[in-house]
Amino acid sequence: MANPCQLLYCHCAYAKVVPREVKQEVLKKLTESGVAFDAVADLCEMSARQDPALLQISQQENVRIAACYPRAVKWLFAAAEASIDEQTHRVLNMRTESAADIVSQLLSTEEITSSNEDMAAVEETPAKETPSSAVEES
Repeated sequence: MANPCQLLYCHCAYAKVVPREVKQEVLKKLTESGVAFDAVADLCEMSARQDPALLQISQQENVRIAACYPRAVKWLFAAAEASIDEQTHRVLNMRTESAADIVSQLLSTEEITSSNEDMAAVEETPAKETPSSAVEES
């Protein structure tokens, strides 16, 4: 059965925050699956360069992204002026989930629902303000 989702794999090449074994296993299983997917070296670097590919990805529906923390990925896209939303994009956390769980979710044919609690929590959490007395002048 064909996978109805667009798959994006981030190798997190520069930050080196995702366990190497997890990245390698996810990439290996995706390749072996025969399912089409896009692989990028590092979403952080793409965001820093404001890569137009992030805007294209943000405009697609049914996108599953294997990277790191969902809230971090959401803000990487936002920094590149491309917002993603939990209704159309699912971010899978290779820092905290096993390779088997990531691959299972990437290759699932189930439709994306708003299960990115980590992304949703960012929306509900107001920014903390620093009292002006705590800010030192340089």
